[in-house]
Amino acid sequence: MALVVLLLFAGVSEAAGRILPVAVGRPGMSRTRVAGLLCAGGLVEGAVFALWPLTAWTLAELVLSSAPAGDGLAWTPDLVAPLVLAAVLAFPLLGPFLHLLLFVAVGAGLAGPLAAATDLGWWGAAGCVAVAGAGLGIAVEAVRRLVVRISAAEARGAVT
Repeated sequence: MALVVLLLFAGVSEAAGRILPVAVGRPGMSRTRVAGLLCAGGLVEGAVFALWPLTAWTLAELVLSSAPAGDGLAWTPDLVAPLVLAAVLAFPLLGPFLHLLLFVAVGAGLAGPLAAATDLGWWGAAGCVAVAGAGLGIAVEAVRRLVVRISAAEARGAVT
């Protein structure tokens, strides 16, 4: 249960870092709409964070010629804690470089258990974790941009 709470907190924090600067720039946005966007964004970001180890494990299975003996890679509270800090630092003015550095550290933390559960070695596992993280990040950014375009089109349609 603590793990789910940490992942949701990281998701809401990451969403806040993305949504609040936009909300401040649009003075007409209601608090209810901002809260709804934070909840929806937090759930999406939390789901993406939860999928990161599963996606890395799936990539490792694709790379290996035989299926790994382990039952998969999963988050543990000690692996999620730096992710929560990274999500808090997602606020643009608090340091995007530090945010990226912490995500790299979290990925390196995931690479260790993946390497131990498979025969890839640490560098191979780190590659799977990096590709999985980048792929998930690109996918969520594409969805985010699509939502912004749809929202902008709706706003223009309402004004005219």
